[in-house]
Amino acid sequence: MLYVKNLEKSYYIGKTEYPVLKGVNLHVAQGEFVAVMGPSGSGKTTLLNCISCYIPYDRGVITLGGQKLGNMDETSLAKIRNEKLGFVFQDFMLLDGLTIRENILIPRIIKGTVDKDGENLADQLIQLFGIEHIQNKFPAEVSGGERQRTAVARSLMNNPLLLLADEPTGNLDSKSSRNVIESFEDARTQLGATIFMVTHDAFSASFCDRVILLKDGHIYKQLENHSERSIFHSQLLDALKEMSSDD
Repeated sequence: MLYVKNLEKSYYIGKTEYPVLKGVNLHVAQGEFVAVMGPSGSGKTTLLNCISCYIPYDRGVITLGGQKLGNMDETSLAKIRNEKLGFVFQDFMLLDGLTIRENILIPRIIKGTVDKDGENLADQLIQLFGIEHIQNKFPAEVSGGERQRTAVARSLMNNPLLLLADEPTGNLDSKSSRNVIESFEDARTQLGATIFMVTHDAFSASFCDRVILLKDGHIYKQLENHSERSIFHSQLLDALKEMSSDD
């Protein structure tokens, strides 16, 4: 589904180069729920921004569903982002002047396909994520967890190949965080969604199939979840402690 090969990205301040991604290689299979973790400055957000084509990368190849990304004009990139990628952000990115239901329909509005099928999919997502009771309310009238579940529903309106989540539980309490992660699980099991999540939260990452640890622009280690969530959570905490002390 997603392949990243020998990805490199540097930033420049004046003539000084600051390498951020240093030959990253990874893949995400269809239907997988994968997290990326690492300390601040490890390259997590840069990696996500390269995959979403919001920033250009220096070298390497990114392939999504068999199509190479990068070196596209803005029209082609916009089409990729709207039709093949879904996005969930830490700060929700909902439009305050639209209802919850209208926010969910935004990708179809942009695409110009708010037809019966689109309305039916919105109904399905609203029911799946348990937000029927707030669908006619505005974002300011609902909780942070409900806003994030709305954002997850919106991200799935165009049946994307890949859902990208950037610290989706960063602004939420523990109960709301769990509800949002369970929304991702529901999206995967019931809709076949493929999810790639950047997070600093080991609890949220413990629900994933696989966790990639990123350090100093390199992949430090990958952990696969073959056990109970609580056991995998402990394994993640141990690996994170090992990574922080391995300097």
